[in-house]
Order: sequence, then C-alpha cells, then structure tokens
Amino acid sequence: MNFRFDLIAHYIPYFLQGTLTTIEVSILGIIFGTIIGLLIGIGKMSKNKVIRFPFVWYINFFRGTPLFVQILLVHFAVIPTFTGKTNAFAALITALSINAGAYISEIFRAGIQSIDRGQMEAARSLGMTHLQAMKLVILPQAVKRMIPPLGNEFVVLIKDSSLGAVIAAPELMYWGRAMQGEYYRPWEPYLTVALIYFILTLTLTYLLNFIERKVSTE
Repeated sequence: MNFRFDLIAHYIPYFLQGTLTTIEVSILGIIFGTIIGLLIGIGKMSKNKVIRFPFVWYINFFRGTPLFVQILLVHFAVIPTFTGKTNAFAALITALSINAGAYISEIFRAGIQSIDRGQMEAARSLGMTHLQAMKLVILPQAVKRMIPPLGNEFVVLIKDSSLGAVIAAPELMYWGRAMQGEYYRPWEPYLTVALIYFILTLTLTYLLNFIERKVSTE
C-alpha cells in the first residue's frame, strides 16, 4: 500500500476546520442537551401521571429511534417547517441536543434520586421551598455523581457528530468523505479522521478523569 502523506498535508487545513466545527457542534450539543435533559428529567419525576406522560415518551422516542433518522428528520422536515429553508449546521446541533437530552435526562433522574430523601425533608423543614431545596441542596450533591456519565455522554456526542456528514454539515467526517471522493483513496482520509477523533476523545477522557478526581477530593 502506497500511503500518500502529501495528500493528507494538502487537506490539513480542511481537517483543522472540520475539527473546530466538530468541537463547536459537540459543545453546543452538550450544553443544550444538558438544559433539555434537566427539564425532561425533572418532568419525568413528577408524581402527576398527566404531567409525566409527555416527558416519558420524549425519552422513549429519542432513545428508541436512530440518531441518523433524527438528523434527517430535523434537517429535511423540522428546520424547513419553521424557517422555510434548511441549515445543516443548525440541524446537526438541534438533532444532537434533543437526542442527548433524552439520555442526559436519565442521568439527572438517577443522580437526583440517588440522594437520600432525608436531605429534601431536612431542607424543607428549614423553611426552603421545593425549588430552593433542589437548587441549593440536592443538585450540588447530585452533580458530583453525574460527572462520569455526563462525561461519557460528551464523548459519545463527539463521535455521533460525524453523522452530520450525511447532511453536508462541514464537520470533520465531511472533509474526510470529501477527500476520499476527490482522490478515491480510503486509507489516508479515514485513518486521519479516525486519529483526530481518537485524540479528541482521549483528551476529553483524561480531562474528565482529572475533574472527577478533583471534585471527589473536595
């Protein structure tokens, strides 16, 4: 096999551009996904079945259907419905956010429910409202326990962002496919893309391990 490093060198600016887009999309996806996940998770914990119903089925739908299909639906149907035209970048962020929100909601639910009920009762007995107790007592403790699974979700999100290539979102995998299509050589573009994803996820894993150790010692 004649491995062409010169072709990789030619495409390095595009790979760097795609990497920055991948990072941007992943960060926005995890931020919006966390906000959605918190709201969905709290809604699912409601004692009222009517209130709980839509949140439960939100989770069921987005965890039970492929992200690939969700990206296509958002790109070709949802975004055009509201704006009249589609946008690959916005569609990818939207799809990643609502998909991640379904998984993160379960992380929040499990984290909140792992805190002893006596903590809430003690906070309420001190005169706090339910919202104050959740904000000041329950969530700070639950967040420490949620760091590992939230970190895993972020790693998964980085890899899942590669599906944006099918709607021509200019992330890392898009440029890998562009290079393969231009030169008809699979090894150089896809090994390069795989290496960049590996570096991104490995760096994030070490960073999250550091944060987890830091938080656990406090």
